[in-house]
Amino acid sequence: MIGFLGATYLWIKAAHVIFVIFWMAGLFMLPRYLVYHQERLSDPVEAARWVDRETKLRRIILTPAMVIVWLLGIALALNAGIADGTPGLGWLHAKILVVFLLSGYHGWAVGYARKLAAGRASVANRTLRMLNEVPALAAVLAVVLVIVRPF
Repeated sequence: MIGFLGATYLWIKAAHVIFVIFWMAGLFMLPRYLVYHQERLSDPVEAARWVDRETKLRRIILTPAMVIVWLLGIALALNAGIADGTPGLGWLHAKILVVFLLSGYHGWAVGYARKLAAGRASVANRTLRMLNEVPALAAVLAVVLVIVRPF
């Protein structure tokens, strides 16, 4: 598929996949950091180290990668004809929904990191550990939608 992206299509697609990998890596790391941080809230020195780690992960990898994923993904979706009503893109609509939900999860995780930085834990450790699995489930769903294109 070439579309309006022309010869840059494959480069845009490759960059999109690369930044998805970066974003997912960050989304796999941050929730684990939150678990460790929450377990160390009683130790101010160790808690401060986790705040620093979370902040660096967010600023250097997580949020920039998400922004680039969205920008490149929008270009690819437009190139595929999503705005033109091109038929057969149900899989893409579903994938975009998964990415919206994953972006919301990203926002929740960043917000919870800020809560922990203020010393306020509101999620049980067990629940926090279970929430670690959300990015993996979203990744599986997104990959199946893109590769299998079930609808």
